[in-house]
Amino acid sequence: MIKIIIVEDNNFARTAWETALSAESNFVVLGAYSSCEEALDSGLIKKCNVILLDIGLPGISGIEGAELFRRINEKALIIMISIKDDDKSIFGSLQSGAVGYLHKSVSPEELIDAINLAIKGGSPMTPQIARRVLKSFHKYNLGHSEENLTDKETTILNLLAEGKSYKKIADEIFLSVDGVKYHIRSIYEKLHVHSRAEAVNKGQKLRILSKW
Repeated sequence: MIKIIIVEDNNFARTAWETALSAESNFVVLGAYSSCEEALDSGLIKKCNVILLDIGLPGISGIEGAELFRRINEKALIIMISIKDDDKSIFGSLQSGAVGYLHKSVSPEELIDAINLAIKGGSPMTPQIARRVLKSFHKYNLGHSEENLTDKETTILNLLAEGKSYKKIADEIFLSVDGVKYHIRSIYEKLHVHSRAEAVNKGQKLRILSKW
């Protein structure tokens, strides 16, 4: 049996979820609470497998609650269910230990599927939430590479793409060969690559190179 706790301050949503989940033969709802404080006082957190948790709760927020619940039961799978879809709420939840994030418009069937997915090792997310997560990671990856290259490193990367040797690059930008090698090591580190070919390929993808 999958033992579930619900923490949701909206009485209608809490009751609807409890009714739908209780109808499943392999689910049992241990408790449904309107606040994290009530859930903590129940003493049932350490006995559950899954916690369905709202973010905007009175008193302790869902994000803070997730951290507290994880300290009590690190094996509990926390799925956030919220109307919030901003980066702070989403990533704050994931950093607090949530394995999934669903929009509150989720249907009972989708909620049941999400719990089963989490139990099997997946990370259930409403499609628009998953898209936002991916978009944020794309921005992170771009910012971690292109924006951190200095003007000189960008110039050297373009010269590498032209197939020029370290000596020719050194002559062209008035540096020693050792100085060029130093900047190339920095380029490799920032782009997370290990060779000229990989650096040029990454530079093309990130549109760093002036001729691509």
